[in-house]
Amino acid sequence: MIDLNTVNRRIQILLSLILTLVVGLLWYKTKMWLVPAVFVVTPLVLIALLRFPFYIVITFIIFSYFRIHEAFPILIPLHIPLAFSLASFFVLGWHIFLSNNIKIYWSIELTLVCLFLGWATFGIMFAYNRGAAYSTFSGVLSKVWVMTIAICWLIRSIHHFRIATYLYVVAGAMIGLKAISNKLNGIGLVEGTRVTISRNIGSLIGDPNDLSLVLMFPMSFTLSNVLQPSIGKIHRALLAVVYVILFWAIIATQSRGGLMGIMAVTGYFAFKRIKNKVYVLAGGVMLLPILLVMAGVADRASGGAAESGVDESAMGRIYAWMAAWGMAVHNPFTGVGINNFYLNYYLFSPHWDGKNHAVHSTWFQVLAETGFVGLGLLITLITLLFRRLWRTEVESRVLPMNERNTIVTCNDGIFAGLIAFCVAGTFLTQGFTWPLYILLSMTVALAKILSERLADEDLTKGVKETAN
Repeated sequence: MIDLNTVNRRIQILLSLILTLVVGLLWYKTKMWLVPAVFVVTPLVLIALLRFPFYIVITFIIFSYFRIHEAFPILIPLHIPLAFSLASFFVLGWHIFLSNNIKIYWSIELTLVCLFLGWATFGIMFAYNRGAAYSTFSGVLSKVWVMTIAICWLIRSIHHFRIATYLYVVAGAMIGLKAISNKLNGIGLVEGTRVTISRNIGSLIGDPNDLSLVLMFPMSFTLSNVLQPSIGKIHRALLAVVYVILFWAIIATQSRGGLMGIMAVTGYFAFKRIKNKVYVLAGGVMLLPILLVMAGVADRASGGAAESGVDESAMGRIYAWMAAWGMAVHNPFTGVGINNFYLNYYLFSPHWDGKNHAVHSTWFQVLAETGFVGLGLLITLITLLFRRLWRTEVESRVLPMNERNTIVTCNDGIFAGLIAFCVAGTFLTQGFTWPLYILLSMTVALAKILSERLADEDLTKGVKETAN
């Protein structure tokens, strides 16, 4: 009989000898150690990519969403988001078509997101400026579309979710500390008081409103983990510190949308845990003016106390929303095309002050750029996401307590993040960027993991009943 262990050892020895010989020949021919080093390292990197696909996709999410490489520009030359997006496609294709380790699946939420993004893509043909619309599709929207589905398939266990939530918290703490540092040192401040990050290089978090929404995401997961009953005191204390960092950083943006996001996230967890809802409402009424004072919104150059009546910032939003409505009425099916609101502001705004403006609302952005059809698809998609999250929490109640706590913690973080997106997104333009689509991917993946776990639970019960 052939001893398989002996055969494997001999194969490994043979491969080691061949590798050593090849490395020696490469060095002999080139006299450069870099060449054989690359020859050795490359297959090891490929093996690592194939063995740990989840870490590839989570790294891509963190760098794309939190813009870590822009917050710390020394990382920009490494092109980390591009490298990890390509790596994600590689490992996804390998495990689907060759190793068969990843099972693809579908859901109604994925159908809706494909219909929504497909409609936005279809509208490019009717866009006022097709070049601008196509540039956004090829540069951002196509990547968001593909990676939304890839994330669903690559997050395959509740362990992955736990790691992901803590990585989001860590990444949020890094961005929050960077924002606080910029505030204290007066770096990149807008209007002299509002904090930004890497505004000088055109970063996506170089706008205080967008920065506040980015920080909402880790705040949701920080609170969901802080309130988990089974964690230790040190663990809880560290998460509380992160919450303070994120809170301080959002306050420093002086974004009214960000303040509404803080209230939405905090209010969600308070509403779940406080039985008397009157206390929650009363707390919200008292909290808002306190946040406004802490943020120093009255000191803002735009939208501050120096502007009487409806301030210039608020009036600018109203004019922008009126322009968005005009675009949708004029083009009810496809709108003016993605990334075309700003370019068409002059044609549809009831007030012209000499320059174009952003829409400053996700809902009005989608309405203007994809028409009433696109807005209807988006609202339907978000409604289905909330429904899916609610069902996930209800269905998890049959699991053992430790498993249920883990799933509910992840579910709460996503739910609060989605609420923050809806509330803060009313004042921020985020219809075709990462926040919503990452939340969607995590919602679908968590529901799939729970359904598989429930199926295993039913199978286990069936086996026990048969044995008895």
